[in-house]
Amino acid sequence: MAKSAYETGLGKNPANYQALTPLNFLQRSAAVYPDRIAWIHGQGRANYRKFERRCRRLGSALSGRGIGSGDTVAVMAPNVPALLEAHYGVPMVGAVLNALNVRLDATTIAFILKHGEAKLLISDREYSSIVSDAIAAMDDPPPVIDIDDALYEGSGDLLGDVDYEAFLEEGDPTFEISGPSDEWDAVALNYTSGTTGNPKGVVYHHRGAYLNALGNVMAWEMPQHPTYLWTLPMFHCNGWCFPWTIVALAGTHVCLRNVEAAAILRMIRDNHVTHFCGAPIVLNMLIDLDKENLVGIGHDVKIMTAGSPPPPPVLVSIEERGFHVTHAYGLTECYGPGVVCAWHDEWNVESTSERARLKARQGVTYPSLDGLMVADSESMKPCPADGKSMGEVMMRGNIVMKGYLKNQDATEAAFRGGWFHTGDLGVMHPDGYIELKDRSKDIIISGGENISSIEVETVLYDHPSVGAVAVVARPDRKWGETPCAFVELKTEAKAMTEGEIIAFCRNNLAHYKVPKKVVFGSLPKTSTGKIQKYVLRKMAQAL
Repeated sequence: MAKSAYETGLGKNPANYQALTPLNFLQRSAAVYPDRIAWIHGQGRANYRKFERRCRRLGSALSGRGIGSGDTVAVMAPNVPALLEAHYGVPMVGAVLNALNVRLDATTIAFILKHGEAKLLISDREYSSIVSDAIAAMDDPPPVIDIDDALYEGSGDLLGDVDYEAFLEEGDPTFEISGPSDEWDAVALNYTSGTTGNPKGVVYHHRGAYLNALGNVMAWEMPQHPTYLWTLPMFHCNGWCFPWTIVALAGTHVCLRNVEAAAILRMIRDNHVTHFCGAPIVLNMLIDLDKENLVGIGHDVKIMTAGSPPPPPVLVSIEERGFHVTHAYGLTECYGPGVVCAWHDEWNVESTSERARLKARQGVTYPSLDGLMVADSESMKPCPADGKSMGEVMMRGNIVMKGYLKNQDATEAAFRGGWFHTGDLGVMHPDGYIELKDRSKDIIISGGENISSIEVETVLYDHPSVGAVAVVARPDRKWGETPCAFVELKTEAKAMTEGEIIAFCRNNLAHYKVPKKVVFGSLPKTSTGKIQKYVLRKMAQAL
């Protein structure tokens, strides 16, 4: 068969094709807006001219240490400029950034460093004890570069032979960036927070990072030059790709070492912050503060929340305080958010509670995600879009991971049928919006009836004294299992009894869905604010 005219003399060449990479965002913003502030850290400031030079110095210094294409550079740090700069300096030399979860134990850190084959570790002094123990457990540990941050006032040793700022001095501020030869090249390595066994290494490529960085802009309707507060850990899905998004918009990164409610509001007020991200637990922190703490914040502040389904009562309370919330959904395996509850103007006329109910749904595809469906996980048959038929949420497209590092079996299982299987259960409404109902492992089957833990939790969040809640299955001799509620009361709330909570649920739920056991106390949470249900399941089994 003769070739089409569109296949003749129209091939790729340097003039019409370049590999997509988020590195281009920095070069453009530094060229176009060199004097705009790129990051703020305490009293420290860097404009885009300085920021780019520091990133080039980092790339050059890494190259000088023999770091290059396909090598892994790990960073153990809070939200400080060094970690932000690593999102550019590391891939500048073709290396892969592995931002470590700072709340992991030494054994897990040692596993990740070994499994990811880290050639260098850049570590903040705050975590020197954990890092020291991790290194001691390794046969061939990577050399350490210390971050000796002036804003850190605690204890901690310097473990390496040079600190980060001195390391940058080894580099050339005019270092020539070596972009990816192929946009499929790895740009980042992120480990899942697995509940059992070792975590899996999720590999991102330049193409996906580029596309989802711009997807954030469109899904959140972001303007040029936002001021973004780092409440979301940069180690979590590379800060959901916002280290690249904000630079694409020549915005300002406001770094925050410790995420505390009062500090968040102070940063918003002092730096005129326009955007920040966080799990619903961050929203709860702000709700728990007296409204007098909001004095002086007279501008619009937009929040993107993800990580776990936000209960409608939480959305009502946070918006009553003047914050505008966008709800997104995703996983480590899809570069963070790939689904957004895209808002419709006609919903604005609905009641406050109805708007919150609509916004609590996970939503529709990001502009950068190609496919989203709710289907039977075995037959792959899509479920009816009736808001009732439950199936597994599945995704596909350019913002799905390359796969799991050194784990082909897990990769193939996750991609079976040509879709990424999230493990989340949900429904699709007639308008095409999905709504999560549970993780597949979180469904409670009591007397043959399926109970959604999210449904029970949503009811409990309606109680004025409940600050946070998690519902898990508890073994039951008669019913097989029954709901067990773990409840964390608001700071100012009076003490509650188990009977009062159960009575509240009986007035708002079918009786078979009512928790048979209620436990009060602080809930275990991950570094990203997710409640650790696997811990609670173990506790429930022991009750």
